[in-house]
Amino acid sequence: MQKYTAAIVGGLIAGVVTTAVMVAGRKSGVLTKTLDRDAVDWIDDVTGSRAVIGDAGTSAVEFVNHLGASAAFAAAVPKLRELAPSLSPAAIGTLYGTALYAVNIGAIAPVLGITEGEVAAGPRKAGERWAIHVLQAVVTAVLADRFTGPSRRR
Repeated sequence: MQKYTAAIVGGLIAGVVTTAVMVAGRKSGVLTKTLDRDAVDWIDDVTGSRAVIGDAGTSAVEFVNHLGASAAFAAAVPKLRELAPSLSPAAIGTLYGTALYAVNIGAIAPVLGITEGEVAAGPRKAGERWAIHVLQAVVTAVLADRFTGPSRRR
């Protein structure tokens, strides 16, 4: 598979995986209120969507947004692989996920009002958000690597 296609497919799968982890973690009590719920609340606050399409509809909108972001961010993985060919996909994913967390959750989300900011969130919730971003990027990078096959990985 072509490297950018492989990365985007990997990103879409990673989007499904991380959503499943957040739902399971929240329902089991292992995770606190997860970022997807913060995003659903934000969408409703901005648009009043729950009154029109309900919580399930608003959640579906957030999920589609999450998959789109997953695919878009995944498109950078092949370039990161080129820039750091000696790093494993897991290492690239960990570094990239950490960078995405720092920019998206540490800087952009609080300004937009999606989150309360990581200091206010506290170490547990901030750690959960970071871990989900790392999981997302690691799954993306590993799948992209596997989907390209040995002859096309670099």
